[in-house]
Amino acid sequence: MADMDCLSTPQNIQISEVTCDSFRIAWEMAPEDTARVTHYFIDLSRKEGGDPNRFKHRDVPTKLVAKAVPLPMAVRGHWFLSPRTDYCVAVQTAIRLPEGGDYHISDWSQVVEFCTGDYAMEHLQQLLEKAQGVSGRMLRFSMFYRNQQPDYFHYVRTACGGLMHPALKDNSGSHGSPINSTLQGIFFSCNTEFDTGLPPNDSPYGPLRLQVPAGCLLNPTTCLYFADFYCMYTAYHYVILVLAPAGSEGDNFCRSRLPQLDLSANPFLTYTPPQREGEEPVFCHAHDVILEVFFTEPLHLEQGTLVEISGHHQLMSQSTANAKKDPSCKICNISVGR
Repeated sequence: MADMDCLSTPQNIQISEVTCDSFRIAWEMAPEDTARVTHYFIDLSRKEGGDPNRFKHRDVPTKLVAKAVPLPMAVRGHWFLSPRTDYCVAVQTAIRLPEGGDYHISDWSQVVEFCTGDYAMEHLQQLLEKAQGVSGRMLRFSMFYRNQQPDYFHYVRTACGGLMHPALKDNSGSHGSPINSTLQGIFFSCNTEFDTGLPPNDSPYGPLRLQVPAGCLLNPTTCLYFADFYCMYTAYHYVILVLAPAGSEGDNFCRSRLPQLDLSANPFLTYTPPQREGEEPVFCHAHDVILEVFFTEPLHLEQGTLVEISGHHQLMSQSTANAKKDPSCKICNISVGR
């Protein structure tokens, strides 16, 4: 057993092919260990507060025991990895002893940090399919609108010459959405009340509403993308759509990252061109989800009309600013993470 007392410590840990729910890991060990090592112990934890994790003692079972395979080794699904999350990982090598099933193990390697990725297109397609299942009836609408406090519109007028500039998308909704903290835009709503066909009088964002004719944002020169589907521990669900003029920076960003929707045939937001001379285009939105439309270009206040709404404006439970997605909802979650 003398030679069993000196398993080399794994060195030069390498993480590669990182996705939102998987990664590959490799390391170096002494050549004489390669043939005799029977198992790998891998300890993985979320990085908390920027401090390196403290791993388990030698006599405490690790989170994953895997039979030795050629490296690099794929790790997927064992911890239900979450997208866009910082993790710390360390490894031991081990030889399983014939008596009692115990292990002879190396020391822990150094701790290596990495971050998982965004949802890939295949994951967003899964999310899109779930959203399609609850989108419901389509209702006509004629305007997009944006509610804010008076200070916001005053600032736009005085400091920005009346031009609303895109702002970076926050981290609300699904943690793995590729637009979170990466894409700039301006949020608009288009939902209407079923009985009136008009936007609701209430808003959690403020008493002033900029109303923009639907055709200013949604027209044949616009590309429409699906970006997210989520809820916030409530019965109603949100769908985030991105509107980007064709060929724009926002369009180029979305094209390889988000599913593109047909303007005239999708279950969320549609544009139907005039069928006869003199007719107007028809705009429709899904009634059974709350649509959040993210427009990627600057927009001047003069393209719309500013009005004061009469309802309550303290419904902060409906605000989605940095809102966390309900990880237990079976309607809007997919298996790859939160």
